[in-house]
Amino acid sequence: MSINKPVHVAVGVIKNNQGHVLISFRHKSSHQGGLWEFPGGKIEPKETVEQALARELKEELGIFVEASIPLIKIRHQYTDLEVLLDVREVTLFSGNPSGIEGQEVNWVDPDQLSNYKFPEANYPIITAARLPNEYAILNGADIENLLKDLNLILNKGGKLIQARVKALSGKEVITFFKQAIPLCEKNRACLLVNSAVKNADIVGVSGIHLTAMDLLALKQKPTGYIWVSASCHNLQELQYAEKIGVDFVVLAPVLPTKTHIDAKPLGWECFKEIVSQVNLPVFALGGMKKGDKRAAQEFGAQGIAGITTFLKS
Repeated sequence: MSINKPVHVAVGVIKNNQGHVLISFRHKSSHQGGLWEFPGGKIEPKETVEQALARELKEELGIFVEASIPLIKIRHQYTDLEVLLDVREVTLFSGNPSGIEGQEVNWVDPDQLSNYKFPEANYPIITAARLPNEYAILNGADIENLLKDLNLILNKGGKLIQARVKALSGKEVITFFKQAIPLCEKNRACLLVNSAVKNADIVGVSGIHLTAMDLLALKQKPTGYIWVSASCHNLQELQYAEKIGVDFVVLAPVLPTKTHIDAKPLGWECFKEIVSQVNLPVFALGGMKKGDKRAAQEFGAQGIAGITTFLKS
């Protein structure tokens, strides 16, 4: 590890009205040159991250940042340099982006970002850019009610859903997913199955969510899924999830919750401290309300997760 202070960089994930992300090509003479990147630059003394990002994007792309929210922080050690990337999603800007410094720029569908070569430190940003900021969890023992809740979540725009249907029998699980998968595909939503669900390995979903026990029992990331996520409760579990290459995690419980009244909540400050030590997207779970999403993002979360959170009006 470098004994020098890391180079602190403000990075912007800029999306247009079609949901495409803007990337730019690094000059070959630059550090990590000849690769694509998410635009941004070094934070000057006495600048905030927001100020630095606005300045850099104006200088590099000719746009004016009007609003942005935290997305992810990444600390990475190259052989010759340590960097701290402070990444923000630009939610509102004016102007037409172009390569002011002669660099090539391109709008890319988030799911196509993996087709481009980026500096190693940028790869967690790709994951964060592809993920929404809400992770809905389906829970229950009745297929009819589960499908009703699923339709409600989808109608509200839910795009990332975990089926934590542990109470269903093996036969009921198959019946449920035969109906749930087409619903999610129709709404362009991703459905994950909890690893503790009966027949979880054969239901044909595009993602799997690992319990903490199943996570720690693995030596490598499961293959054959678009998304692999996991439940974590402490720093050690988060670090293990990162080590084996899990795409994203939930960290819980953050606040007091009725479903786990005996579990000691982490609180936002502890959540922030733990999340700052890993380079992967983390959803806050436990006692979350829709109104907590912005606070969660300010404390380092990708967004919020919940069971009843996304069913309420």
